[in-house]
Amino acid sequence: MSSAAVTLCDVAPRDGLQNDAVTLEPEVRAELCDRLAATGLPRVEAASFVNPKRVPQMGGAEEVMAAIHGDGETVFAALALNPRGLQRAVDAGVREVHLAYPLTDTFAQRNQGVTVEQGAQHAESMIADGHAAGVRVTATLTVAFGCPFEGPVDPGRVIEHAERMAVAGADELMLADTVGVGVPGQVRRMLPGAAAAMGERPVGLHLHNTRNTGYANALAGLEHGATVFDASLGGLGGCPFAPRATGNIATEDLVYLLEGEGVDSGVSLDALIEASEWLAGVLARELPGLVYKAGPAPTVS
Repeated sequence: MSSAAVTLCDVAPRDGLQNDAVTLEPEVRAELCDRLAATGLPRVEAASFVNPKRVPQMGGAEEVMAAIHGDGETVFAALALNPRGLQRAVDAGVREVHLAYPLTDTFAQRNQGVTVEQGAQHAESMIADGHAAGVRVTATLTVAFGCPFEGPVDPGRVIEHAERMAVAGADELMLADTVGVGVPGQVRRMLPGAAAAMGERPVGLHLHNTRNTGYANALAGLEHGATVFDASLGGLGGCPFAPRATGNIATEDLVYLLEGEGVDSGVSLDALIEASEWLAGVLARELPGLVYKAGPAPTVS
């Protein structure tokens, strides 16, 4: 954990770019990681060790990891969805792996070719294998707030799988609003149970702003035990296997909100704005985030 009040993980190099129309070369994605580290972010999800035939934007994960310079402070994590991906990540020198599986069978089949039960079993095995390799493991429960194919997800199922990942030994648990359907009431209902299951281990939220509720959900999370938040530079992002699943919450917008609430993230808002401007230039378009365009609140001297 960071010494800040909350820990932020920027997922732009992975979740932000995985569904983008522009495929960036590994060297450019590594530069994005280094620019994010320079903002003071304690954690960056740098790559995804998945089949590049299914997600071509994530090809060359090993090259990304090798090209990152790092600052010695930021942890560069990576996503792995199966044992082969985990082994690739370990071989590439990744010291923190993020595992994920969906909580509905339809989404699990379309996203990972498994059932929910098979996904959970894979996660349990991978947690053990990751620990054996000396790797810290975060487990993410995806579509925890709702599924585009099966609709609402029973909060009891979310807590059941949170307890299961806790027993399996996950170092951290994230509840993901993968398709951006969540509202604060769901955060209030699910987060305390997930936190109770994990005990002293961190629990956090991976939020999308698809329906403009992401920041309200982040505030509800702060009030109900979340200490880790995923966000994406410029609000870039979306799931390639979920219809209309646009935009993660923007890292700079979240930092602006946290600062206004007196919550320390340890991240420089000015540096994030500069990084978003750079990324918008690389992608040759405006990004969904708002703060990088509006700037920080004006001050009067």
